[in-house]
Amino acid sequence: MSNRSKIRNIAIIAHVDHGKTTLVDAMLQQTGEFHVKVEEAQETVLDSNPLERERGITILSKCTSVPYQGHTINIVDTPGHADFGSEVERILRMVDGALLLVDAVDGPMPQTKFVLRKALQLGLVPIVIINKMDRPNAQPTQALNQIFSLFIDLGATDPQLEFPVLYASGKQGWVTPEPHTPSQNLTPLFDTILRFVPQPQADKTKPLQMLVTMLDQNSFVGKIGIGRIVNGVISKGQAAVVAKPGGKTVPCKINRLERFFGLSRREVDSAEAGDIVAVAGLEEVEVGDTLASPDHPVALPPLVIEQPTLSMEFLVNDSPFAGQEGKFVTSRHLKARLLQEARTNVGLKIEELPGEGKFKVSGRGELHLTILIETMRREGFELAVSRPEVIYKEENGQRLEPTEYLVLDIHKDQQGAVFESLGRRGGQMADMKNEGADRLRLEYTIPSRSLIGFKSEFLTLTRGTGIMHHSFHGYAPKAGDVAIRTNGVLIAMEAGATTGYALFNLQDRAQMFMGPGISVYEGMIVAQNSRENDMVVNPCKTKHLTNMRSKASDEAIVLTPPRQFSLEQAIEFIAEDELVEVTPKSIRLRKKILKRAERKRSEKEERLT
Repeated sequence: MSNRSKIRNIAIIAHVDHGKTTLVDAMLQQTGEFHVKVEEAQETVLDSNPLERERGITILSKCTSVPYQGHTINIVDTPGHADFGSEVERILRMVDGALLLVDAVDGPMPQTKFVLRKALQLGLVPIVIINKMDRPNAQPTQALNQIFSLFIDLGATDPQLEFPVLYASGKQGWVTPEPHTPSQNLTPLFDTILRFVPQPQADKTKPLQMLVTMLDQNSFVGKIGIGRIVNGVISKGQAAVVAKPGGKTVPCKINRLERFFGLSRREVDSAEAGDIVAVAGLEEVEVGDTLASPDHPVALPPLVIEQPTLSMEFLVNDSPFAGQEGKFVTSRHLKARLLQEARTNVGLKIEELPGEGKFKVSGRGELHLTILIETMRREGFELAVSRPEVIYKEENGQRLEPTEYLVLDIHKDQQGAVFESLGRRGGQMADMKNEGADRLRLEYTIPSRSLIGFKSEFLTLTRGTGIMHHSFHGYAPKAGDVAIRTNGVLIAMEAGATTGYALFNLQDRAQMFMGPGISVYEGMIVAQNSRENDMVVNPCKTKHLTNMRSKASDEAIVLTPPRQFSLEQAIEFIAEDELVEVTPKSIRLRKKILKRAERKRSEKEERLT
């Protein structure tokens, strides 16, 4: 074994919004690796993706490194949301230790459990950081007790249970071993990493082996493979092979070799076992492949990624408004983009369906799929997507469905309505506890399909004050059918522009989705009916002129503000026979079959079968 005592490889894992990226910012600043101009400043510098900045979450794993007392600490910032679990599972293979961040007020949350289980299974050395100690209601002792119980529940080994504990405020940039004694900087954190996280187990005398766990793309050098060198030495210009899990090998040449320094990658001539590097010149490489020596082309054990739990249909946009707002509208464009995504997003599965321009896209959750759709629309794609469906599996002759562990934080006055909603959706209560004088924390196990559309209803029931988190819990026998949307919709009968006169006459019986002057087409959904049935209406109707005058004719029309949908809300709202039309500028709801006569014929055929 070679001596890599000057290197430490760690991942930061936590529930979403517990402060991972903020803490990394502080580490970069205090080691002099982060200098930014005032006009370019942002709160979390590692959240470089525009969607990450807007939503305040980490979606893609990022690599960085900081120098400390002659050592190099390689840091990987991982997503906290369970929908991006495939990112977490890959990244943890690159490191030897894990910083587990837990909010001093919230304690361990569902996704804390998810990422910690992965880290313990891989035998990583945990360091617990109780973060946000600057919050007024911080309860570090209670949070620590909950963390210890969680470690025991997840089957941690005795050495793993001897984890060091630190207390921090990532926002203020300090870490301390004593809960009631704030320090001045992050020095205790760096010292703890050097003391507890082992140096990489690596042998540079063996033939080259590097597991590719992330991919990047550069228009100048092509595809870039990122991973940790397990054995051997890699040099710029050397010949190598890409060893695939099935035994196939593809020759390649190392055109460019880079290591991580702060927020940037810098070109180096060589690197050795234990280093995390980015390698260009690997056009045939995929996530899970091994970069190996031509003399010893042996692949490392492949990555094992948990299977998707949710699927949606992606279709070419065939509405009358197709092609008006997007640049990429054909099935060829759609197929190429989905296949490109599947190469880097290993938690995603793409299946081409019969018919022109139809694809089944499966992922780890609703957020996983909607992030892809939002990214595509910003790139200029037009497409239509169906309602999400859970993926069932058969085991011992029994049909199983995915379930979620749901944690809700609500006001006590709202518990009755929340209990009723979750009971209707098949939720089973696991725990209930008081949080302060007037808040409740509810924990449920619930079928994944029952959560589709629940977030909007939950925010309505709690008047926007409720907080919900959920993560994949496991598979359970399929429960009975769940009635999620009980109201029908109003469907436009013809193309045209909506009028205030027509909307005014419709709004008493429905919740409108659009105001006056909006272009619509036949089969487009314009409102939610107050009753269970769908109804075809004319939102473009104009008032006929007469030679009669009346007092009412001169009164101003007062319209109720329409309901505006985000992409997630639109996808949650639609029924099985409906689609969401997604373009760079618009989100529209429509029926799969646009013409009224054809819908009736289809419904009749379904009843007969």
